[in-house]
Amino acid sequence: MVLDELAASTPAGPYRGIGEFHLYDSANANGPVARSLMQLAQQRDLAVLAHVDDVAIELLLRQAPQARLVWAHTGIGGTPVARVRELMRAHPTLRGELSYRPGLTGADGQLSPEWRALFIELPQRFMVGSDTWINERWSSYEALMQEARRWLGGLPPAVARGIAWDNAAGLYGLPAPT
Repeated sequence: MVLDELAASTPAGPYRGIGEFHLYDSANANGPVARSLMQLAQQRDLAVLAHVDDVAIELLLRQAPQARLVWAHTGIGGTPVARVRELMRAHPTLRGELSYRPGLTGADGQLSPEWRALFIELPQRFMVGSDTWINERWSSYEALMQEARRWLGGLPPAVARGIAWDNAAGLYGLPAPT
């Protein structure tokens, strides 16, 4: 079972995170596997990357309020920015991963005003992602990163650097590049 493997660690050292895992029904966030996973993550200080909706975010964090939860695609499926803001304010350990997020940018490739304002308000809570879950995504990786660089360029430099690297590196205990 996955939970047994996580509890045992690996020969290469301890895990730093779990995921991406999917819950297609929010109610499953109250199930025994999700509960055990979140409690183990909290206990071991693991980051959890979850592809879930906003309802499941609240349910998962109710299971383990101090767990570091990364919201894959930060509200994919149309969660309004106001709801993302509400959840981020209510849950200090919640982070947002920004790949595959419709509505993040306009036709010009720049951030929508609502997302830009949220990133300025909560600059340490978001991170760029690539969602390379199939080979096709790897072949378009450079284009994905170019898109991210375009909208990152519209942010203050310190905010852009945090979202581009520092926030995720800090979450997973990685050193700053030299």
